[in-house]
Amino acid sequence: MFQLNYTGQLENKPITQVFKDTLEDMIQTDPKVVHLDADLMLLLGVLDVHKKFPDRVINCGIQEANMIGVAAGMSAVGLKPYTHSFAAFTSRRVFDQLFLSIAYAKKSAHIIASDPGIKQAFNGGTHMVFEDLALMRTIPDAYVFDITDSAMYSFLIRATKDLKGLYYFRTPTSNVTSVYAEGSEFTIGKGNIVREGRDATIIACGLLVSVALEAAKLLESEGISVRVVDMFTIKPLDEALVIDCVKKTGAIVTAENHSVYGGLGSAVSEVLSEQYPAPLIRVGVKDEFGEVGPESYLRERFGFTPQNLAANVIKAIALKSKQ
Repeated sequence: MFQLNYTGQLENKPITQVFKDTLEDMIQTDPKVVHLDADLMLLLGVLDVHKKFPDRVINCGIQEANMIGVAAGMSAVGLKPYTHSFAAFTSRRVFDQLFLSIAYAKKSAHIIASDPGIKQAFNGGTHMVFEDLALMRTIPDAYVFDITDSAMYSFLIRATKDLKGLYYFRTPTSNVTSVYAEGSEFTIGKGNIVREGRDATIIACGLLVSVALEAAKLLESEGISVRVVDMFTIKPLDEALVIDCVKKTGAIVTAENHSVYGGLGSAVSEVLSEQYPAPLIRVGVKDEFGEVGPESYLRERFGFTPQNLAANVIKAIALKSKQ
């Protein structure tokens, strides 16, 4: 069961430190766990683990497709590979390898996809992936997560360690807002109601969960009650919760650090159009490439602010009267 720890503040411990500690513990306790990296071990904070376990933490170089092939081979002999690169390079650049060598071949791998979307900041549009959720959702039987904070990250990495299949973890490496208390537990495929409300629902994931909670606070001051859902599992989606939200609040706004095409907004839209048509507004990137800039600027640039979310909730509520 999860417990909330939301104050609007950044986490005290870097999320990379949490991953490093989790990985090191898994390597020490499970001889089958291995980690492969595409020359970004410094970013992920695992250089010390590499020094301690050089045969278990391996730098594959800037050869992401080859890294996925190595992971497939390791899985074939019974190992449990975790791989890492920037989200852009471990999704769209290696999509064929993920699809064929891992998923189609019924192998298993845990894909750590760091700094998706605007988290790339000064790396700019070439690194700023807004389409990875769309790609990964199309792979049969894949599990797709958008990580909210360290408590969730550590739990899901451990909880999926012994499971078969392809697991994609979309995760930040810095400036993470704490939402959950340490030791929280999460159910794969089930969204979390992190705030109750009656007038509308914001279904958010990853970076936008804390933004949604702030938007709900703004709206509360105007007498508007908003339910906030952290839909951290993008696939398989918690369809029952989506329907429950629309039945109880009548309108939904989705919020994601991703394109409005193919990600969380599309997944929710598919459920509503097929099962329970209702007002829906999708907040995300609208058919654009990324650009260079600080994260604070990019949040404003792409509408990832409490004020913009609140404005879209008001629009969604207005749509209820037109049904």
